Amino acid sequence: MIGVKVFMSDPNIGRLLGKRYQLQELIGTGAMGRVYRAKDILLGGVPVAVKFLSMSIQNKKMRLQERFEREAKTCALLGQKSIQIVRVMDYGVDEHNVPYYVMEYLDGKSLSYVIRKQSMTLQRFLSMTRQICLGLQCAHDGIPVDGLLCPIIHRDIKPSNMLVIVDPTFGELVKILDFGIAKLLQSNTHQTNYYLGTLAYSSPEQMEGKELDNRSDIYSLGVMMFEMLTGKLPLVAPTHSFGAWYKVHHFQEPRPFTEIDSNMNIPQVVEDLVMGCLAKKASDRPQSINDILQTIASAESSTDSYNKTTNTQTTETPSDAPTVLALQEDKTPSSLSLSSSSEDIIKQASWPKSKPIADIVFPQPIRVRDDFSPALWMMLPQLEIQKRSVCTRYNQFLFITAPHPMLMWITVIYNRRFGAKWLPYYLDLKTSFGQEITRLLGKTGYYRLLFFAREQPTSPSHVLTSTIASAQCRRLLEWVDISNTLPSSAQPQISKNYLKTEYEKIKPQVLAKLAAINTDSPFDLSA
Repeated sequence: MIGVKVFMSDPNIGRLLGKRYQLQELIGTGAMGRVYRAKDILLGGVPVAVKFLSMSIQNKKMRLQERFEREAKTCALLGQKSIQIVRVMDYGVDEHNVPYYVMEYLDGKSLSYVIRKQSMTLQRFLSMTRQICLGLQCAHDGIPVDGLLCPIIHRDIKPSNMLVIVDPTFGELVKILDFGIAKLLQSNTHQTNYYLGTLAYSSPEQMEGKELDNRSDIYSLGVMMFEMLTGKLPLVAPTHSFGAWYKVHHFQEPRPFTEIDSNMNIPQVVEDLVMGCLAKKASDRPQSINDILQTIASAESSTDSYNKTTNTQTTETPSDAPTVLALQEDKTPSSLSLSSSSEDIIKQASWPKSKPIADIVFPQPIRVRDDFSPALWMMLPQLEIQKRSVCTRYNQFLFITAPHPMLMWITVIYNRRFGAKWLPYYLDLKTSFGQEITRLLGKTGYYRLLFFAREQPTSPSHVLTSTIASAQCRRLLEWVDISNTLPSSAQPQISKNYLKTEYEKIKPQVLAKLAAINTDSPFDLSA
């Protein structure tokens, strides 16, 4: 989450919400509410974003408390299912009966900023639009909540509700904000035909106060796509009033692209898509987001300027080459020959006599050409190893400072056909072993995966390499230093339990990322 910083005094700064979230800074304001950067005290100060909605839950007859909880639960499930939707991690109502969401804190820029300040190549436009459509498709298809399938209409699609971030592993991602909030705020009014939205992006049926379906979001998406390509709105009202915009959305035809710039070279398939989404009648628009995704795929395959080849490898690769995902700055040092090193490791490494012949995972450094390299040793059935010989590697580290400094080292090996194999391991950062392994990971920027077959456990049957993003490397070294100064106030198992809970929360998110980059139309990670 990001917004314009406000430097005036705010009584909420420093406030502890729900005995867990300490508000630190006001980072955004708008019609929907106020957003604060906060830190999660329970998880050692992990940054989060807290959004207070511009409403109050007081009238029990309206059952607004129940509605809010349902919308919040739905938003949380949406964020778990789609990486294109900002993840809601918690929700509640404060002592003043004001509801709030707790969301993942994302350092990025709104799409409105990108449109104003940055170039929008056709390649980037198609990539961003596809990602937004994937998020909308997830919501429109519906989320099971308490046994019922609940389709979600956003109702306020616009550039300022799209957050563009640089994921340290997967490159440029677009995430949608504020799902469900418009409907929730509308339910807090006594007006039956109450309008809530953004005038320039609202569909004709939304201006009429009608019950909306997915095609209303598609109209708003059309307005936004036009703006992404041109920097201008397709419709212009003489005044910024409800009446003026009502007439424009109902009766004014969208401006042609050539009116904005006669030299624009937009493929006809893209122009037709945008204009189709802007049709006045819902029945004349694309009837589903899936229709739009198919058109985008067609545009990508037929447009010469769109190049699907990126400068990093993000799909399944041969086992003797390291997988380097987009924007991971630290690659395996070029002075190492991975193929010969892998052969040396296979010849020299042997399963420790102190370890059982069983399906286990543990870290142990190995010597490669007179240097120590971090390694994750594992024993699996031979068939399982064969399945994972060609795979994408992903890693992430979770850290908690209290009650006991503890690190969770998460490795995922993913194959599109066989799915994901999760390899988590806890490192106690109050022990010399935990600190040494963590420091080694941070300094080298990569680690080896040694696969031992249970049927032939003497030496590794397979060796892979997993790189670590430079930002993660810096954090690993910082966490070691921090842990040296922190006391342990409880048993390590308590911290492990907290980390395990967070691990289970992020698993659907990681799986969605891995599945997304292993499709026939991968994200454009070169932007």
